[in-house]
Amino acid sequence: MEFRIECRALTDAVIWAARVLPNRSTVPLLGGLLLEAEDGRLRISGLDYEASACIEVDAEIVRPGKALVMGRRLADVGRVLPDGVVECVVEGARFSMTGGSARFGLSMLPLDDYPTLPDLPPVLGEVDAEELADAVAQVSVAAGRDDSLPTLTGVRLALDGDRMTLAATDRYRFAVRTLTWKPVVEDVSADVLVSTRRLSEITRSFDRSGACRLALDGGSAGFEQGGTQSTVRLLDGRLPRHDKLFAMADPVGVVADWEELAGSVARVAVVAEGSSPLQLTFSGGSLLLQAGYEDDVASQRLDVELVGADEMTVAFDPVYLSNALSSFHAPVVRLDLMGPGQRAMITGWSSREDALGRATIPAHQHLLMSVKPLA
Repeated sequence: MEFRIECRALTDAVIWAARVLPNRSTVPLLGGLLLEAEDGRLRISGLDYEASACIEVDAEIVRPGKALVMGRRLADVGRVLPDGVVECVVEGARFSMTGGSARFGLSMLPLDDYPTLPDLPPVLGEVDAEELADAVAQVSVAAGRDDSLPTLTGVRLALDGDRMTLAATDRYRFAVRTLTWKPVVEDVSADVLVSTRRLSEITRSFDRSGACRLALDGGSAGFEQGGTQSTVRLLDGRLPRHDKLFAMADPVGVVADWEELAGSVARVAVVAEGSSPLQLTFSGGSLLLQAGYEDDVASQRLDVELVGADEMTVAFDPVYLSNALSSFHAPVVRLDLMGPGQRAMITGWSSREDALGRATIPAHQHLLMSVKPLA
């Protein structure tokens, strides 16, 4: 095998594919990236037992062939090679890379025992890549991190016609985001669970300017965009339904400027330590935020609109509240409160009028439990 390629194009492709490689594995071959050169294209692929990644880039192919090289070492070399054309050639048992006056010889792994890259499942349709990436980021903050409860570490991906729903929960908070997409088959319906970490890695790697093709079968989900393909094995189990949980009868509504509220929460939460809550006291047209105990305390007051009560005091885990607010992009947020120690719903709106009227169900909803207020 022998080919020539721009150093930046090679390095970017290697880094993109290497993201699925396991950090530690009892199978050394899984640390390798498979390079396949033919017909003016270089195909770079990697996999572990949960996910796979494949990317194709243009290259000048002098002699077609294959090579299996340690992926992270290949990326390290690419980062230090000078800009310009890199000449890559298999010489005996070594993969040689020459850029300018620098030359590297990397050992190769045996090809015979390398697993076959999984096929992309059947394509069901396409979705705007930027919107999907944003939606995954918005719900992933609520996903569990405890690997002993693997179901809660996933994002629910549900398809119903041209409607896609993403949801995640760790039992203490529950985020849901809906968006539209373009199915290529009629009456498409699916409800699967995808690893939050894997799905976040995939969507962060998207070219935000185009569409992503979504592929799905009973065992894996696939994502294809341009010259890239990714697959991820589905998780077992189902997340609890959120419909009844999100139904809140006669809540107290609070409407606030998103930037002001998110900034104030982040500011006051600086003194909150351990399980120390952040308290929100609503009265008339103002909100008082307080955190801390005897030694270090913080407070801030801002204007809000209160609907359904004259006053209310609730408290939240400051990290959960800050994470929830940071996942919104709308200029106005509404908090629907059931009372201390009960459910609270956060939604984003384009204006205070829309938030007060609640004429529609927002695409992004984040439910979290309040905690015992400060003594």
